[in-house]
Parts: sequence; C-alpha cells; structure tokens
Amino acid sequence: MNALAATSRNFRHAARLLGLDSKLEKSLLIPFREIKVECTIPMDDGSLASFVGFRVQHDNARGPMKGGIRYHPEVDPDEVNALAQLMTWKTAVAAVPYGGAKGGIGCSPGELSRSELERLTRVFTQKIHDLIGTHTDVPAPDMGTNAQTMAWMLDEYSKFHGHSPAVVTGKPIDLGGSLGRDAATGRGVMYATEALLGEYGKSISGSTFVIQGLGNVGSWAAQLIHERGGKIIALGDVTGSIRNQAGIDIPALMKHRDDGGALKDFHGAEVIDSAELLVHDCDVLVPCALGGVLNKDNAPDVKAKFIIEGANHPTDPEADEILAKKGVIVLPDIYANSGGVIVSYFEWVQNIQGFMWDEEKVNNELEKYMSSAFQHIKAMCRSLDCNLRMGAFTLGGTYLVYN
Repeated sequence: MNALAATSRNFRHAARLLGLDSKLEKSLLIPFREIKVECTIPMDDGSLASFVGFRVQHDNARGPMKGGIRYHPEVDPDEVNALAQLMTWKTAVAAVPYGGAKGGIGCSPGELSRSELERLTRVFTQKIHDLIGTHTDVPAPDMGTNAQTMAWMLDEYSKFHGHSPAVVTGKPIDLGGSLGRDAATGRGVMYATEALLGEYGKSISGSTFVIQGLGNVGSWAAQLIHERGGKIIALGDVTGSIRNQAGIDIPALMKHRDDGGALKDFHGAEVIDSAELLVHDCDVLVPCALGGVLNKDNAPDVKAKFIIEGANHPTDPEADEILAKKGVIVLPDIYANSGGVIVSYFEWVQNIQGFMWDEEKVNNELEKYMSSAFQHIKAMCRSLDCNLRMGAFTLGGTYLVYN
C-alpha cells in the first residue's frame, strides 16, 4: 500500500472513531493546493537537465502550512500528498499553530555537484516563491536537503520579497536558524521513547535498541539514546548493517562515519544481512529511514517489543494489524518524529520576535511539548479504547475540527 493510501486509511479510521460527518471527513483529505513545476538548469558540463518539483499545501485551518522539502529520486505526487497530510496531523498533535505541507524534487542529490544543487534550489524557489511565505507556507529541510538548501531558498525568496528569515526553518544559525534544530527530530525521538517506556515501567537505560537509518534523525537518535544508557545492538544504513550484542560504541562509529568510512567497514561490530535488521531481537526498534519498511511480509518476524517510528510512514497498515496481534506497541510517526517541526516552530517564533533562545531553552521546551503531546494521546486512547496510532490521529483530528 502506498503512502497516500495508507495515510488516508488511517485518517478514515480515526474519523469513524470520532464520528465525523462523511463530507467533513472527505474535505479534510483534499489538499488546499497541489503545485507541480519543471525546473530546468544548466549542468556543470554545459548540458541542460530538467527536474520535476512538487509542493502540496494540505491545510491552513490552524495557521501557516508547514513541511519539508526533500530531494530524492522517488519523489512523486502521491508521496508528497501523503506527507503533507501527515504534517497536518503532526502539527495538530504537537499543538503548534501550523497546517500541513510538503515538497520535493525528483533528483539524486548525491549525483549533483554543490553548484548544480544550488541552481536547482534557486530555480525551484523562483517557481513557488509567490505561494510560500512567513504566514502562508514555511518550508524546512527533509531527506536529501539541509541547512544550506534552506539558505539558498531564503536568499532567492528575499530577492522577490525582501529579507524574510521566517520564510524557512532549519537555516544556518548565522541566518536566523535556531540552536538545537539540527538534533531536534532525533532528540524528539529520544523524548518520545522515554515517555513510552516510562508508561511500562521501563527506561532507555538498560533497554536494547536496533536503529535503521543513520541520516540526521537516526544519527542523533543513536547518539542521544546511547548517552541515556541505551544499548544499541544493531544499526543499518544504505552502506550495510552491523551488530554487536554487547552494544555498539556509538561515538566511535560516528567518528568512523564522519571520516568517510562505510558502516560495514566499522571494526567494532559484525556485518549482518540488512534484511535481518528489522527482525533482530531487541526491546526497541527505531526505523528512521524510508517509508513502508515494515510490511505484511516481515511484520510476523519482528521480535521487538516496542517500535518508535522515527521515519515517516515506516509501517504499512497490514503490518500494523499483524504487530497489534503480536502485542508489539507502535509509537506512530505523527508523534514520534514531531521534534523537528516543534523546534521549527520555535525557530519561526524567534525570527518573528527577533529574539534568539539559548540551546538549553530550546531543548527544555521541546521536552515539554513532547511530554504534553504524549499525555494527550494516551488520554484519547483511554477515551476511545484505541491504539496509539489512532489515539494520535484522533487527537489531531479533534484539534483540527474543534479548535
């Protein structure tokens, strides 16, 4: 099941639990605006190349629309639409005054030079600049993009509208970015894990973890979980998967990776088949890579007791049903990885006020928001006798419809 179908299915289930009128339910699934643009740029070798860019603005009932820009070869309208929907529910669950949006360009960023990426970003911004804005739609980094991408977007947007630091978040600190933003999603995953384990009388310290994906989210989650005493026994990324039952030395692994080493070449662990990673025996599985990695084929073999969805839509609905029957507790993406959008909101507020926070304040406020959202999700679960995913979707739906 693709991401759009899965997201729509989850919301329809939540809408039935809330007793929403069918017309209202349908209206909440229809995006506010869908944008498709052709971005043609000169390549370094003198040739021309064209890339397709998308921006889906899903809902602005609660405030400006908010969502990342991803650069990935598999970016398509259905995926962007689904992720824009998820952002609507995610911002509502996190209680930040935004609606949902998402964007992306179908490209392989690793195959483009820095100058080609800059030209592509600037052309994309030229095509959508009149549809985004500080109080309209605020982009942020996502897969394949980073603070530098946001700096290019901000600069290009400012050519048309004047200096507008709050038009994007996830910027470099010198351009108005927030301290703590780079680690925010991974830190939010850690806070979410603490909240869930605490409900079951457990803690990060002493629990065993498997993490799939070592991008921004997975890397920070691994480092912060390690700092809290969690034992990470297996990890995987696009270069391979490794395990060490005694616990992987995360600081040493990060140094190895930062020095250009592949995961499979790290000497502090043994290489395993990547297909084994998601079904490895552990207390907590944290998928932080692409969507749809847990499906009806591998869900029966999952041995983790808890799953923390650091990625967007890592669990298909069919897998959800199988995992529920097995008694596996799944903490859904629209809560678990909301740390990034929460700190993006903090950055936006700082830009508008012209008053910057220190990192301690950012992290403390993030912990408060994550803790509060978890308690509200649990209250919905108790009220509607549902699982955490439906608790999160119904909470988001409640905020969207009744607030």
